[in-house]
Amino acid sequence: MRKIIYFSLCILLLTSCAESKKFTRGDNYPEMYVEKPTSVLIMPPINRTVNVEAKEYFYTSLAIPLSEKGYYVISPFLAMETFKSESAYDSEMFLESNLAKFHTVFGADAALFTIINQWKKSTIGNTITVEIEYIMKSTTDNKVLFNRKGTLTVDLSINSGSGGLLGALVDMAASAIATAGTDKVVAARRCNNFSLHDLPDGKYKSTFDKDQITPANDKTFRATVKQ
Repeated sequence: MRKIIYFSLCILLLTSCAESKKFTRGDNYPEMYVEKPTSVLIMPPINRTVNVEAKEYFYTSLAIPLSEKGYYVISPFLAMETFKSESAYDSEMFLESNLAKFHTVFGADAALFTIINQWKKSTIGNTITVEIEYIMKSTTDNKVLFNRKGTLTVDLSINSGSGGLLGALVDMAASAIATAGTDKVVAARRCNNFSLHDLPDGKYKSTFDKDQITPANDKTFRATVKQ
């Protein structure tokens, strides 16, 4: 009996330690601190959903969070014109290819790929759920510098503060309208901000190369955020 109790306590202790394990940006993304990319090229998102517009939602909303993290972002609009003229709109063919050409043409140190695996809009639940993966790769040696993926649900529900059945019906109607009319770019922006929060700061922030010990979340996530 004592052995069983002792064994159970050991298992409990190990489980607690695993659950309390903390990560830092340096732990999760060591290559970012080795290569120190300054400029980033946003690749056209890889859309594996039936929502054809999801690609545009993400492409048009990635530059701001990257800039706010301290990176020089190659103009997405100028880059897109080049992609189209060179028949390079499909990023999937470059995901495992040599990226040196993008360093030569755009002067980018890194290329950011996004893969949209799910885009699900629920009017009844007043949510937009996105399953997404972010992969930043070096354009000099093709190493993966940053990688996060997961499922994020954007909660679009509205609470008017009114009580009772009438208040609940009003909130439900308002939430349904909000979900139907919300600019989809808002959901993409929330997803980008959440996912790129752990990206090590770039050259144009005072914390550049000084945030290795900054706490970071797990590289695989499942979360809900408010609109």
